[in-house]
Amino acid sequence: MIHNILKDKSTKLFILLAGIFITSALLAEVIGVKIFSLEDTVGVQRANINLFGSPFSFHLTAGVLLWPLVFVMTDIINEYYGTRGVKFLSYLTIGLISYAFLIFNGAIALSPSEYFSIGNGIDKPDAAFRGIFGQGMWIIIGSMVAFLVGQVLDVLVFHRIKKVTGEKSIWLRATGSTLVSQLVDSFVVLFIAFYVGKRIQAGQGDPWSLHQVLVTGTGNYIYKFVVAILLTPVIYGVHAWIEKYLGHGLAAEMKNAAMKSEG
Repeated sequence: MIHNILKDKSTKLFILLAGIFITSALLAEVIGVKIFSLEDTVGVQRANINLFGSPFSFHLTAGVLLWPLVFVMTDIINEYYGTRGVKFLSYLTIGLISYAFLIFNGAIALSPSEYFSIGNGIDKPDAAFRGIFGQGMWIIIGSMVAFLVGQVLDVLVFHRIKKVTGEKSIWLRATGSTLVSQLVDSFVVLFIAFYVGKRIQAGQGDPWSLHQVLVTGTGNYIYKFVVAILLTPVIYGVHAWIEKYLGHGLAAEMKNAAMKSEG
């Protein structure tokens, strides 16, 4: 039985795409706690630009390294497996991320041994470990809500564009749906996690102002916008590989089935 499943090309492809999708989303959640300066990272001077009444620079969450890839995977899965495939993976990913954070918090609750060297010299021996893996509840809630809203928008826009363009303009439906979904995603997660959450839950640091949310969200979106454009050749490359792997007949059959499932 297992041998027959693994011989099926469409099943193996789904497992591969699902693995990249889920792993990227989980890693993005974990590293997203870090805010970094893009200009300092690449070694360029900050531009003299004012935005929302103050100097603007790119303060990005580290999750932006992976979220564009997640949404590219969304579009590819959408192309061949339809909305049902994307929804299944989205709900599964949320469940697995929740499971991961439960395990993280269980590990945090363990008393550190004197052999545990990370964080030596800090008041609490495991402060560094706790700081990375002990993300606040509202950060988790914000990221999950943003992820689900982004996925729903991505699927909706993708199929609206495909109904108009048909099989043509892969770049338009893939990049267009990503740009719309990432616009909402970039601001929702910051607003819930750092503006609302930190006002409700004490002990999670100072709440962000709306100005901080707008500036950081704008920087995140501009970065994602540029990356989405740059990833266009990658999308075509992945499509070409899938078409070659599946064969034209099976690929066409899967795409037609995906479209019909949308009604």
